[in-house]
Amino acid sequence: MKKRYSEEQIIKAIKEHEAGAKVDDICRTLGISTGTFYNWCSKYAGLEVNEAKRLRELEAENNKLKKLLAEKLLEVEAMKDALSKKW
Repeated sequence: MKKRYSEEQIIKAIKEHEAGAKVDDICRTLGISTGTFYNWCSKYAGLEVNEAKRLRELEAENNKLKKLLAEKLLEVEAMKDALSKKW
């Protein structure tokens, strides 16, 4: 079963590690692998909880904008194809 951890839990675990706790102990208590923990560190290291929430919001907005751009580019290509044909 895949568990989802909140930003608060992730940042708390990273701060425990920075305070001197061993990675293996943190991973054991959370039930995650060390690879997952280090991925969290690369993404959330140095962030506070409110900054992490803002990061998630920006990523969601960025994905939405990318989808809109892709749809518009597809529309433009379809219009070019339709206009280039001779009737």
